[in-house]
Amino acid sequence: MAQIMADLPKERVMKNFSFNVSGIDICGPFSIKFKNQRKGVYRKVYVCIFICFATKAIHSECISDLITVSFIEPLKRFISRRGKPAKLFTDNAKNFVGANLAIKKLYKLLCKPDDVLTGCLASGEIEWNFLPPRAPNFGGLWEAGVKSFKYYLKRVVGNLKLAFEEFNCIVIQIEGMLNSRPLFPLSSEIDEIEVLTPAHFLIGRPLYALIEPDLTNIKENTLKSWYKITRVFQCIWKKRSNDYLNNLQKRNKWMFCKNNVKIGDMVLVKEDNLPPLKW
Repeated sequence: MAQIMADLPKERVMKNFSFNVSGIDICGPFSIKFKNQRKGVYRKVYVCIFICFATKAIHSECISDLITVSFIEPLKRFISRRGKPAKLFTDNAKNFVGANLAIKKLYKLLCKPDDVLTGCLASGEIEWNFLPPRAPNFGGLWEAGVKSFKYYLKRVVGNLKLAFEEFNCIVIQIEGMLNSRPLFPLSSEIDEIEVLTPAHFLIGRPLYALIEPDLTNIKENTLKSWYKITRVFQCIWKKRSNDYLNNLQKRNKWMFCKNNVKIGDMVLVKEDNLPPLKW
């Protein structure tokens, strides 16, 4: 049932610093190879994605697993590089909930009525907002960013076994690629040839990659390690640049009011994670 579209949340339209209000999600797992171990041991890693509400900028961090401690570490790295956010929006995953409880305990230790300094430190607490259970549509902003990230990473990298350093390099390059995407169509003014991107809000100018030879048509097994990584990213960029133009077409909005569900109406409830033959 498609109801009329509501206004955007105030965090999406108010003037704010980059990443001051952010959404978080985790994608994966991805299998990577650790070179420093015998027989090429493979382990799973995940990518934690931070999406800015105001500018749609993206920040990515690799994590080793989904426990609370492993999430607090990339959160600290994110804060060190992008600044402490005022609000964070996540789903109800246990690692997010656990991290929120751990941070709240830390602020309670700092917050003492007789200490002005610790009171000032505790006043900077991060407001953590959780989505309703089983309602990913509430996090459409960062779910779209995660979808773009996973789409190109899985389809281009595929079953290619990368070392952690190589995988992390690809992840950060995809971050730069998504932060260089146009936010608006080009202006009709002749003098305005530069399009606005999330990078303008982060570094004040567009992002540019190093000049490299085209390796997309060269067989992968004939390339050295670094050139393999370069080829992977070039394939990702080629696919992204072609797909992005097709995604710029206008989408239909829900412009009309419809009757809401009320007691007595017949509905079909769809349940997920059910065993076979049970609907």
